[in-house]
Amino acid sequence: MPFQIESEHFDGEVKVIVPQVFPDHRGWFIEAYRRDSFAALGILDEFVQHNQSYSVRGVLRGLHFQWDRPMAKLMRVISGRVFTVAVDIRKGSPTLGQWFGCEVSAENRRQVYATAGFARGFCVLSEAAEVHYLCSAVYNPAAEVSVRWDDPAIGIVWPVSEPILSRKDAEAMTLDMWLASEGADHLAYEANKTR
Repeated sequence: MPFQIESEHFDGEVKVIVPQVFPDHRGWFIEAYRRDSFAALGILDEFVQHNQSYSVRGVLRGLHFQWDRPMAKLMRVISGRVFTVAVDIRKGSPTLGQWFGCEVSAENRRQVYATAGFARGFCVLSEAAEVHYLCSAVYNPAAEVSVRWDDPAIGIVWPVSEPILSRKDAEAMTLDMWLASEGADHLAYEANKTR
Protein backbone atom coordinates (compact mmCIF):
# COMPACT_ATOMS: atom_id res chain seq x y z
CA MET A 1 0.00 0.00 0.00
CA PRO A 2 1.60 3.31 -1.03
CA PHE A 3 -0.06 5.19 1.90
CA GLN A 4 -0.52 4.49 5.60
CA ILE A 5 -2.78 6.20 8.10
CA GLU A 6 -0.57 7.37 10.97
CA SER A 7 -3.52 8.54 13.08
CA GLU A 8 -7.25 9.29 12.86
CA HIS A 9 -9.29 11.85 14.78
CA PHE A 10 -12.96 12.81 15.10
CA ASP A 11 -14.16 9.33 14.08
CA GLY A 12 -11.97 9.34 10.98
CA GLU A 13 -13.03 12.78 9.72
CA VAL A 14 -9.41 13.92 10.13
CA LYS A 15 -6.55 11.65 9.11
CA VAL A 16 -2.76 11.94 9.13
CA ILE A 17 -1.41 10.04 6.12
CA VAL A 18 2.17 9.10 5.33
CA PRO A 19 3.19 8.02 1.82
CA GLN A 20 5.57 5.18 1.09
CA VAL A 21 9.01 6.47 0.09
CA PHE A 22 10.93 4.80 -2.73
CA PRO A 23 14.60 5.77 -2.24
CA ASP A 24 17.52 4.89 -4.51
CA HIS A 25 20.95 6.25 -5.41
CA ARG A 26 19.34 9.21 -7.26
CA GLY A 27 17.20 10.38 -4.33
CA TRP A 28 13.62 9.32 -3.64
CA PHE A 29 10.13 9.18 -5.12
CA ILE A 30 6.65 9.24 -3.54
CA GLU A 31 3.11 9.14 -4.80
CA ALA A 32 1.60 12.21 -3.10
CA TYR A 33 -1.96 11.32 -4.10
CA ARG A 34 -3.61 8.40 -5.84
CA ARG A 35 -7.38 8.25 -5.98
CA ASP A 36 -7.82 4.47 -5.67
CA SER A 37 -5.36 4.23 -2.78
CA PHE A 38 -7.06 7.07 -0.93
CA ALA A 39 -10.47 5.45 -1.55
CA ALA A 40 -9.10 2.30 0.13
CA LEU A 41 -8.34 4.52 3.15
CA GLY A 42 -11.93 5.81 3.17
CA ILE A 43 -11.22 9.14 1.46
CA LEU A 44 -13.71 9.32 -1.38
CA ASP A 45 -13.58 13.04 -2.16
CA GLU A 46 -12.91 14.16 -5.70
CA PHE A 47 -10.31 16.92 -5.55
CA VAL A 48 -11.06 19.69 -8.05
CA GLN A 49 -8.70 22.51 -7.06
CA HIS A 50 -4.98 22.49 -6.31
CA ASN A 51 -3.56 25.42 -4.27
CA GLN A 52 -0.09 26.28 -3.08
CA SER A 53 1.04 28.95 -0.63
CA TYR A 54 4.42 30.35 0.37
CA SER A 55 4.79 31.90 3.83
CA VAL A 56 7.64 33.09 6.03
CA ARG A 57 8.40 32.18 9.66
CA GLY A 58 5.68 33.29 12.06
CA VAL A 59 2.89 33.58 9.48
CA LEU A 60 -0.37 32.06 10.63
CA ARG A 61 -3.08 31.37 8.06
CA GLY A 62 -6.51 30.41 9.31
CA LEU A 63 -8.82 29.23 10.53
CA HIS A 64 -10.52 28.98 7.12
CA PHE A 65 -13.44 27.12 5.55
CA GLN A 66 -16.39 27.81 3.27
CA TRP A 67 -20.02 26.96 3.92
CA ASP A 68 -21.42 27.11 0.38
CA ARG A 69 -19.77 24.31 -1.57
CA PRO A 70 -18.00 23.06 1.57
CA MET A 71 -14.61 21.55 0.86
CA ALA A 72 -12.51 18.77 2.23
CA LYS A 73 -8.79 19.51 2.12
CA LEU A 74 -5.67 17.38 1.87
CA MET A 75 -2.64 19.43 2.90
CA ARG A 76 1.08 18.68 2.70
CA VAL A 77 4.29 20.68 3.00
CA ILE A 78 6.73 20.62 0.10
CA SER A 79 9.38 22.80 1.75
CA GLY A 80 9.85 23.85 5.36
CA ARG A 81 7.85 23.03 8.49
CA VAL A 82 4.40 24.05 9.73
CA PHE A 83 2.10 23.33 12.64
CA THR A 84 -1.28 22.58 11.08
CA VAL A 85 -4.68 22.31 12.76
CA ALA A 86 -8.20 21.14 12.00
CA VAL A 87 -11.10 22.41 14.12
CA ASP A 88 -14.57 20.86 14.20
CA ILE A 89 -16.99 23.69 13.31
CA ARG A 90 -20.01 21.45 12.54
CA LYS A 91 -23.10 22.80 14.30
CA GLY A 92 -24.45 20.13 16.68
CA SER A 93 -21.31 17.97 16.58
CA PRO A 94 -20.37 16.23 19.85
CA THR A 95 -16.78 17.39 19.19
CA LEU A 96 -17.71 20.96 18.17
CA GLY A 97 -14.86 23.37 18.87
CA GLN A 98 -12.31 20.62 19.48
CA TRP A 99 -9.08 20.65 17.51
CA PHE A 100 -6.27 18.43 16.35
CA GLY A 101 -2.81 19.70 15.47
CA CYS A 102 0.50 18.25 14.37
CA GLU A 103 3.77 19.24 12.75
CA VAL A 104 3.98 18.61 9.02
CA SER A 105 7.20 19.08 7.10
CA ALA A 106 8.94 18.28 3.85
CA GLU A 107 11.05 15.84 5.87
CA ASN A 108 8.28 13.87 7.63
CA ARG A 109 6.07 13.94 4.48
CA ARG A 110 2.87 13.80 6.52
CA GLN A 111 -0.36 14.83 4.85
CA VAL A 112 -3.39 15.94 6.86
CA TYR A 113 -6.86 15.31 5.47
CA ALA A 114 -10.04 16.81 6.92
CA THR A 115 -13.59 16.55 5.63
CA ALA A 116 -15.80 19.55 4.98
CA GLY A 117 -16.96 20.85 8.35
CA PHE A 118 -13.46 21.44 9.69
CA ALA A 119 -11.73 24.82 9.72
CA ARG A 120 -8.08 24.58 8.71
CA GLY A 121 -5.08 26.66 9.63
CA PHE A 122 -1.33 26.51 10.02
CA CYS A 123 1.62 28.52 11.27
CA VAL A 124 5.11 28.44 9.82
CA LEU A 125 7.92 27.08 12.04
CA SER A 126 10.81 27.22 9.55
CA GLU A 127 12.34 30.26 7.81
CA ALA A 128 9.73 29.74 5.08
CA ALA A 129 7.31 27.03 4.01
CA GLU A 130 5.40 26.03 0.90
CA VAL A 131 2.09 24.30 1.56
CA HIS A 132 0.19 22.35 -1.08
CA TYR A 133 -3.59 21.86 -0.75
CA LEU A 134 -5.96 19.62 -2.69
CA CYS A 135 -9.55 20.83 -2.31
CA SER A 136 -12.81 19.01 -3.02
CA ALA A 137 -14.64 22.18 -4.12
CA VAL A 138 -13.80 25.31 -6.04
CA TYR A 139 -13.07 28.40 -3.95
CA ASN A 140 -16.17 30.50 -3.27
CA PRO A 141 -15.16 33.90 -1.83
CA ALA A 142 -18.80 34.78 -1.03
CA ALA A 143 -19.00 31.86 1.42
CA GLU A 144 -15.50 31.91 2.88
CA VAL A 145 -15.28 32.22 6.66
CA SER A 146 -12.34 32.88 8.94
CA VAL A 147 -12.62 31.99 12.64
CA ARG A 148 -10.20 33.57 15.10
CA TRP A 149 -6.95 31.70 15.50
CA ASP A 150 -6.89 32.58 19.22
CA ASP A 151 -10.56 32.05 20.08
CA PRO A 152 -10.57 30.92 23.73
CA ALA A 153 -13.65 28.77 23.03
CA ILE A 154 -11.38 26.60 20.86
CA GLY A 155 -8.14 26.97 22.83
CA ILE A 156 -5.56 25.96 20.24
CA VAL A 157 -2.07 25.76 21.71
CA TRP A 158 -0.11 27.38 18.88
CA PRO A 159 3.71 27.31 18.89
CA VAL A 160 3.68 31.06 18.16
CA SER A 161 2.29 33.84 20.38
CA GLU A 162 2.44 36.88 18.08
CA PRO A 163 1.85 35.60 14.56
CA ILE A 164 1.92 37.53 11.31
CA LEU A 165 -1.72 37.68 10.16
CA SER A 166 -3.66 38.90 7.16
CA ARG A 167 -6.23 41.62 7.85
CA LYS A 168 -8.99 39.05 7.25
CA ASP A 169 -7.58 36.69 9.87
CA ALA A 170 -6.91 39.50 12.36
CA GLU A 171 -10.57 40.57 12.07
CA ALA A 172 -12.02 37.03 12.00
CA MET A 173 -15.19 36.05 13.83
CA THR A 174 -15.38 33.84 16.91
CA LEU A 175 -16.70 30.29 16.82
CA ASP A 176 -19.89 31.47 18.59
CA MET A 177 -20.42 34.14 15.93
CA TRP A 178 -20.04 31.48 13.22
CA LEU A 179 -22.54 29.17 14.94
CA ALA A 180 -25.10 32.01 15.14
CA SER A 181 -24.79 32.72 11.41
CA GLU A 182 -27.04 31.40 8.64
CA GLY A 183 -24.14 29.57 7.04
CA ALA A 184 -23.67 27.30 10.06
CA ASP A 185 -26.76 25.30 9.08
CA HIS A 186 -24.96 24.28 5.87
CA LEU A 187 -22.29 22.53 7.94
CA ALA A 188 -24.53 20.94 10.57
CA TYR A 189 -23.32 17.67 12.07
CA GLU A 190 -26.35 15.65 10.97
CA ALA A 191 -25.92 16.78 7.35
CA ASN A 192 -22.33 15.50 7.34
CA LYS A 193 -23.00 12.31 9.27
CA THR A 194 -23.83 10.19 6.23
CA ARG A 195 -20.65 11.15 4.39
